[in-house]
Amino acid sequence: MTSDATVTVNAPRVGSSAEPFTSTATPRLSWTTVAGTDNWAQASAEVELTVGDARTTATLEGVESVSVEWAFAPLQPREAASVRVRVRGVDGSVSPWSGPTEVTAGFLAPSEWRARFIGSGSDEPHLLRATFEVRGPVRRAFLYATAFGAYDVRLNGVAVDDAVLKPGWTSYQWRLLFDTTDVTAQLRPGMNTMGIELAGGWYTEAFGFRDRARRFYEGSPAAAAQLMIQYDDGTTETVLTDESWRWSLGPVVEASIYQGETYDARLHDSDWASSGVADADTWSPVALVGVPDVQPEPRTSPPVRVIERRAVEQVITTPAGNTVLDFGQNLVGWVRLTVSGPRGHTITLRHAEVLEHGELGTRPLRNAAATDHYTLSGEGEETWEPRWTFHGFRYVEIHDWPGEFSPSAISAAVVHTDMPRSGGFSTSHALLNRLHENVVWGMRGNFLSIPTDCPQRDERLGWTGDIQVFAPTAAFLFDCNAFLQSWLEDVRLEQKAADGVVPMVVPAVIPQVPGQLEPIAAWGDAITVVPTVLDERFGDRDALSASFEAMKSWVDTVTARTGGSPLWERGVQFGDWLDPDAPPDQPGRAKTDPGLVATAYYFRSADLTAKAAAGLGFSEDADRYGTLAKRIGAAFRDAYTTAAGRMMSDAPTAYAVAIAFGLVEGEQKAAMGERLRHLVRAYGYHIATGFVGTPIICDALTATGHVETAARLLAQTESPSWLYPVTMGATTIWERWDSMLEDGSINPGQMTSFNHYALGAVADWLHRVVAGLAPLEPGYRRIAIAPTPLDFLDDASAWHETPYGRTSSGWRRDGDLIQFDIEVPANTRALVRLPSGAEFEVGSGTHSWTERYPRPGQTRAGLDLDSDLATIVDDPEAYRAVLGAISAIDPDRAAAFRRTTRWTPGRSLRDPLSHTPLDVVDAIEKALVALPTGELK
Repeated sequence: MTSDATVTVNAPRVGSSAEPFTSTATPRLSWTTVAGTDNWAQASAEVELTVGDARTTATLEGVESVSVEWAFAPLQPREAASVRVRVRGVDGSVSPWSGPTEVTAGFLAPSEWRARFIGSGSDEPHLLRATFEVRGPVRRAFLYATAFGAYDVRLNGVAVDDAVLKPGWTSYQWRLLFDTTDVTAQLRPGMNTMGIELAGGWYTEAFGFRDRARRFYEGSPAAAAQLMIQYDDGTTETVLTDESWRWSLGPVVEASIYQGETYDARLHDSDWASSGVADADTWSPVALVGVPDVQPEPRTSPPVRVIERRAVEQVITTPAGNTVLDFGQNLVGWVRLTVSGPRGHTITLRHAEVLEHGELGTRPLRNAAATDHYTLSGEGEETWEPRWTFHGFRYVEIHDWPGEFSPSAISAAVVHTDMPRSGGFSTSHALLNRLHENVVWGMRGNFLSIPTDCPQRDERLGWTGDIQVFAPTAAFLFDCNAFLQSWLEDVRLEQKAADGVVPMVVPAVIPQVPGQLEPIAAWGDAITVVPTVLDERFGDRDALSASFEAMKSWVDTVTARTGGSPLWERGVQFGDWLDPDAPPDQPGRAKTDPGLVATAYYFRSADLTAKAAAGLGFSEDADRYGTLAKRIGAAFRDAYTTAAGRMMSDAPTAYAVAIAFGLVEGEQKAAMGERLRHLVRAYGYHIATGFVGTPIICDALTATGHVETAARLLAQTESPSWLYPVTMGATTIWERWDSMLEDGSINPGQMTSFNHYALGAVADWLHRVVAGLAPLEPGYRRIAIAPTPLDFLDDASAWHETPYGRTSSGWRRDGDLIQFDIEVPANTRALVRLPSGAEFEVGSGTHSWTERYPRPGQTRAGLDLDSDLATIVDDPEAYRAVLGAISAIDPDRAAAFRRTTRWTPGRSLRDPLSHTPLDVVDAIEKALVALPTGELK
C-alpha cells in the first residue's frame, strides 16, 4: 500500500490520558491526522497492536478516530503493548504508519493485591524500610504502591518517580488508588532496599471551619506496596509490605496540608533507603494498621507533579522590617531553598496571597498556618523543599535567614495535577488578556488531585458548585477529562452513600457543617452538568454512560424532596451565592429568590438527563425526564414570570437563568433580554450577579441580541467587575469581587480567597462567543465558529487542541474591515457564521474572510444636570466625567455614589445628587459642559 506524504497520523492515545500505564484491559484509542490538503476526512483506519513478537491488525471502517473501542483481546496485567495507526481518506489518500505508543497494563488481576497496610501506628510522619534479594537477571519489575495518607517510595535510595502527594485524595472509605511504576532499572543483583516515606496528607487533616474543624477519617496513616519481579528465566517473585518491615522517625517532624511542614535536617540519614544500613535501635517493627476495607484500584488520572519553578521577582522589606519575597504570581505549591548555616538554626517561611498595607496578609487563611520550618544540619550547602503540604501564595515572609540573603537561594515550585494545556485566548487588550491568564492560573492552583474551591485557607475542598459552573472553561483550557472522570467516581460513591444526594463537597468530609448532606441546587447539579460537559468537549461517551444512573438518581432525589411539586422551594439553598449586594458576613443573601434558582436548576438537570438518555439510546428514560423537564418549565413560568416578560425576582440572575437554561422562548425571551439589559445598565454596567448568575449573564445577553451590553459589562474596571481585580494587581481570580478593597485592605468578611476559579467561568464565553470557537457535536467532530467582534476590542483569537487536532478562530480589525481566520482540523467540519449573517460549512484546513464592520459611531448632545441618567451611563466618557468630578473633591462620596446610584431611564442626574454639596454639583456640571458634542470619533 502506497502512502501519501501529505497525510500523517500522530501516535495514538491509549485511554484518556498520556500516562504510560492503562487502568483497563480494553482502553479506548484516539488519534489525530494532519493533512496537507483541505477537506480531508477519514474513510477507514488500520490499528496495529504488537505484544511481544505477536502482531495483530484491525481495520475499522468509517470516520471514528476519537474514543474508538479496543478491537483486540483484553490486555493482561503487566502486559506491554505497542499501538500504531494508519488512516485512509475518502479521497483515497493513505498515511504512513504513525509512530508507536507504548503502553503497559497497570492494573492487577482481581486476586493479586496481597500487600498489607503498615505503619508506626501513630500520626507522626515516619519512614518504612525493608531489604530483599534479587536473585538473578530481571526482565521487568513493577511496583504497585499506595497509602491512606501521602507517600513516596525509594528503591536503593532513589525515588521511583517524580509524582508528589501520592496517591492523591479520594473518598478513602470507598476508593483508594494505587500507583504503578516500572522499576526494572532501579533493581540490582543481590540485596536491595525499599524505603517508604509516609505522612498524613488529607487522611489525617482536620476538616471544617474555625472551631468546628475535626478529623473525618479514623486511624493512623498506613502504606502498602507490592513489588512484582519477573526474572529472565520466567520465574516471578513478589516483595510485599508486611510485619517484617521496620519503621523509624525521620527528618519530617510535622506535616499538615493546612499548617505546613517542619523539617529537621539534623535527623536526615541519606542512606536510610540504601542497602547495607543495619537496623539500628532507631528502627522498630511496624504495626499492621487498621484501614478502611477498600480494595486499591489503579490510578485513572494523571498524578500531581511539580510543573514549573519560578524565581523571586522582588525582595521587599515591609514597614515592620520583615523580609518578604514576591514571586510575581499567585500560585500553589511550595518553595525550594538552598542555604548554608550553623547546625540547629531554624528558618521559618510564612506564605500568603497578598500584602495588606505592606505586610503579609494572613487573615484570609483563617486556621491554616501555611508555615514551613527548616532546621539546618550545618553540613555545608543544603537544599530542601517541603513535599507533604502545599500553599497558595505569591508572597513568602522569611524569618531567621542565616547570613546575607540572596533571592537566587529560593525558587517557587508550581504544583498541580499534570494535565496538558489544551486551549488559549488572546487579545491586544492588556486587562482582558490578564483576566484570562488569571483564569488559567486559578485553574492550575485548584486542580490539585481534586477540583477545589481554593488552595490556601483551612478549606481546599471539592465544592461541587464551583466545578459545576467552571467545567466548560476547564475543559477548554486543559485536558482534564481523566482528572474530572476520576473525581466523578467519588461523586457517585458519595451520592450513593447519601441516598441520592450529591454532597456540596466531594470527598464529603464536613458532615458537621449544616447542609452537607442536603440537596443544594447548583452544587448537586454537578452530577448532571460535568458529565455532559465531558461528553460535549472530549467526545468521551463513557463519561456520560458512567454517570447516567447517578444523573437519574439526583433528579429523582430532588423530585422526592419537593414532594412531587415541580417547584423546588424547600430545604437548604445557597442560591445566587456571593451576590455583590449581599453583606460580607452573609454571602447567601442574594437579590434573586433561592427557590427560583433551585427550580431553574431542577429543570436544567431533568433536561440534561433526558438528553443524555436520548444520546445513550434509553428512549423510555428520555421520555420520562423530558416530560418532567417540560412540567418543571411550565411551573417555573407560572410561578416566577409575568406575561409581560418580567421575573417575580426582578434581579439579573433571575433573567439570566431563565434565558440561558431555555426556560423562556419567543417574545417572552426577548422581553426578558430587554429587561436584563435594562438592569445591567441600571447597575452602571457593574456586576450585580453572584455565583449562579455570573457565569451565564453574558450568554443570556448575547442570546437576546444585547452583546454590546455584555461587552460594557466585561470592559468595566470599577468594583464589582471582572477587571477590577486586574487593576488591583490580581494574578488569579478572586472569590469576591472586592476581596481587596480599593484602599488596599482585605475584605472584612471571614470568607475571602484570592484564588477561586468559579467567577472566571466567563472565559468560556470569551472562547465560544468573542473568539467564536465552540463544539457543535461531541468532541468538536463538528465545530461552530461564530466570532463576535466587541466594540472595545481590536482583535481576539482562541485556539484549542480538540480530540481531532488543533482548531482556532480569530478576528482582527483593519480600519472599517475585519479579517476572520480559522483553522479546522482534519476529519472534522465547521459551520461558520460571520457577523454579517453569512454562513458557510467548511472542511479541514485554514480559511479566511474579510467583512466591512465599522465601529458604531456616537453622537453626543449637550449634557448637563438635567440629562437622563441612562444617557450618562451609556456614554463612558460622560460617566467618567461625573465620577471624576466627585472623586476630585470627595473620593468617599464618589465611591458611595457609584455603589448606590441606579442609572434608570426617565430620571435626571439631579435626582441622585439632591443631597450633594453645591461645590460637587457645580464641578459635575462643569465637567459635563466641557465634553465635546456632535459626532464623536
